[in-house]
Amino acid sequence: MWEPQQPSVRMVTRLLLLTSVLLSTCQAAESPALFTSVTLTLEPSNAVSQGTNVTVRCQALVSSSGFLNRKYTIYKDNTVVYTESITTAEDLIYSLRMARVANTGKYKCKVNIPGKELSSSSEKLTVTGLQTPVLSVDKRVFSEGEEVTVGCKAPGESGAIVFYFYKDSKELYEERVDANHVETRLRFNNAGDHRLHCDYRVILLTDSVPSNASNNVVVTVKELFITPVISVRPHGSMIIEGDDLDISCSVSGNLQNSSGLKVFLSKGPTLLSSGQSKANHSMRALAEHSGEFQCSLEVGNVVKRATENVRITELFSQPVLTMYPTEVFEREKITLTCKSTNYSSDRISASDVKYSIYKDNYTLTPGSFNGIYVVTGVVPNSSGIYSCKADARMISKYSAKLPVQAKVLVSKPEITAIGRVIVGKPFQVRCHSDRGSLPIEYTLWKKYSEVNSTTVQQPHHQAIFPVTVQHYSDTQDYKCEARNNPKIDTVVSNKLNTTVIVPLSNPGLRVVPDLLEVTEGNEMYLICGVEGSPPVTFKWYRRGSVQPLFIATSTQSSASHQIKEVGNEHSGTYYCEAINYANMVRSQPVTVDVKMAMWKKGLIVACCLLVVALLALACVLRYNSKRVGVDAAVSVWSERPVDPGSDGESSAASNNEPDVEYTEVVHRQPVDPARAPLRKGTETVYSEVQNSPTGAPGDHYDYQGSVEYADLNGDQPEVNQALLEVNHQDHHDLPVPVE
Repeated sequence: MWEPQQPSVRMVTRLLLLTSVLLSTCQAAESPALFTSVTLTLEPSNAVSQGTNVTVRCQALVSSSGFLNRKYTIYKDNTVVYTESITTAEDLIYSLRMARVANTGKYKCKVNIPGKELSSSSEKLTVTGLQTPVLSVDKRVFSEGEEVTVGCKAPGESGAIVFYFYKDSKELYEERVDANHVETRLRFNNAGDHRLHCDYRVILLTDSVPSNASNNVVVTVKELFITPVISVRPHGSMIIEGDDLDISCSVSGNLQNSSGLKVFLSKGPTLLSSGQSKANHSMRALAEHSGEFQCSLEVGNVVKRATENVRITELFSQPVLTMYPTEVFEREKITLTCKSTNYSSDRISASDVKYSIYKDNYTLTPGSFNGIYVVTGVVPNSSGIYSCKADARMISKYSAKLPVQAKVLVSKPEITAIGRVIVGKPFQVRCHSDRGSLPIEYTLWKKYSEVNSTTVQQPHHQAIFPVTVQHYSDTQDYKCEARNNPKIDTVVSNKLNTTVIVPLSNPGLRVVPDLLEVTEGNEMYLICGVEGSPPVTFKWYRRGSVQPLFIATSTQSSASHQIKEVGNEHSGTYYCEAINYANMVRSQPVTVDVKMAMWKKGLIVACCLLVVALLALACVLRYNSKRVGVDAAVSVWSERPVDPGSDGESSAASNNEPDVEYTEVVHRQPVDPARAPLRKGTETVYSEVQNSPTGAPGDHYDYQGSVEYADLNGDQPEVNQALLEVNHQDHHDLPVPVE
């Protein structure tokens, strides 16, 4: 079964809202209203320079008893430039942002209310100054007769603009556009260099040319013998707040032939009452009602006005809220006082006035409060906007708002160094507290002596002090203190803790092994050492070379450069440089003379000994050959007779051997050249050359080597071990004959 759908709540709400709007519109249309004035002003002035923000303000003073639909229209040189409808009494604002010359002209404002309209007088706006145009060319070099695209731009300008192009200061082309730029193509037939530029003109309405005056015609205007009358009661006596005030507006005079007559009673822009021939208004008098009341009479386009100035005396003055002390810190006591300084003694006494204090629109005290309120233990969340109210005879008055911001005590400051700290060079120290209300006074101390002080007034300012230390431990002597409340002691920072860079000094270059023991084929270490703060960059150089041999960065005070298999070409003068964040130093040069390898020396000695031995052998052989020749030449063989007295054996012997007579020749034995001195340590040891039973010479050597190890740098154990191994290997390879 079909059931009708119920309208939704949203639809009902929309219908009710539309109905209320229509009703309010009808009521607004039927509400009586009276124009007072319509004025137009130009802010900041009628003559401005280009780029200024100009405000065109239209102000309409309309007296009405309800909301009115007001239609505002802004004209420039009789052309509509802006229109808006509003229902409030606020001024209409028409903004000209970054005004240009094209905005120059006469401005006027017209206001329409139901059944009436009124226009302001014209105000002329003059804007001076134009932007410099910018010329653009698509190419700088081209052939004769070739077309080139050129453009001219007037940044930020508007309106009708005529652009002019010039070649060598002569006008070449012009074009009018409704934009701030133009682009065209031009042809150049003359070869050579030419200078191009452009400018522009903003087209404005020209000033009018006045004509001659016409003939005069005299006319007569008859006055309407009716005038508005305003009356105030009570009159003739002082009106005090709380009194009943009655004001009436009426018409005096002949009301015949005054059809369409209306009267309006108003005070400023507020329409109090209206009627056909009389209007009344009653109220309870308040001090803010003091001022000028106006009674207006309107017949057709004729408006007559009468005014009455009403002065109302205060029953009591507006209360004033004060705070003591005027500046308060956290956890300090403050006293709030609310008082009305004046009151009408004819009507009330001081005790009749009751006070209340509010914080952020919340009541802190009851209405019977005597005007003094003490706040203790102020903390940050007690900061806020305070105000107070005074009440007497059903009249309430509020004080001005008093913002209270409890100041924050300064926190413990931190002291830090800005940039690198180098011994002997100035640097900066910063003192800063994370919390604390300004101003804050900072003082820098060195042990027990004040170095300097400064006060930070703005959030972006800092407390910075110049400092120079002469020793790396001097930074521990610095502290800073902060204070922003003279009633409380200062807070002191910790000691300045930062890395201090000590400049390098006492550079030295050492050669391992010792200079006297640098031989071919071995390793050589160049050790560069300094005193100062790491990290240190070491560079090794050989005299005569611009580029370093080796570069190393170390966190230690020394570093080494290794040269493997040293040769004669490594002989020369070496030095090193050391660099840290503070300075650069250079060592004294060291000259290295690479000596011949031991095996080469041994080979040379062996060769020499071999040559000497060969020469000695040749001499011996030659000598022996000569001796054999001589012996053969001088030997005389002779036979001897047999001795008769000899026995048989002798005879037998004699029979076996011929009797030979020898002539003995004695030769001096020459000195053996193989007998040469050998070195044994620091003593001379001679070797004995003797004939063996077989006639072969036996050689006996006695060798004693001396090994001296270099005293190496204890900071380089690897280098020391390598050097020890190198020395041991060198002596192990030497030939050492054994007896």
